[in-house]
Amino acid sequence: MDTTTRGTIGSNGGRRRPAGRSGTRPAGRRDQRRPAGPAPTRPGPHHWFAERLLAVVSGRRPVHSLLGHTIGPAYQQLVNLAPAELALRERLSPVVRQCGRFIPGPGVIEAFARIATGDRVTAMAFRLEQGPDLRWRCAAVEIQGPRP
Repeated sequence: MDTTTRGTIGSNGGRRRPAGRSGTRPAGRRDQRRPAGPAPTRPGPHHWFAERLLAVVSGRRPVHSLLGHTIGPAYQQLVNLAPAELALRERLSPVVRQCGRFIPGPGVIEAFARIATGDRVTAMAFRLEQGPDLRWRCAAVEIQGPRP
């Protein structure tokens, strides 16, 4: 007769789980039914500038609110594009529908924004340059189409 025992009742026979696996979902995953999606992306400086430039050219903010964020002729371009008075109330408020960028070299972003006011669409192009202090500043602004 064989007198060796292979384990007691209810034991796992000496088998162990691999190290590091807890049997629960991975860290940071909230939904067990689907794999985690791509990590959320942080909008770049061109998104921030698109919103601020739109607020100025639509009359919701004064031109001088971007005084420290412009260089060269961009401030004068904003003065020419902005309405003479701040808009108190408008029926339709313009919104940025899409914002994109092209990086022609280090420290430069050439960006565009599609602006919708009801069923009208306006295109805005602007150039951002990064200074030695690593802050982005608007160097040029152009608007094509009906004013937002």
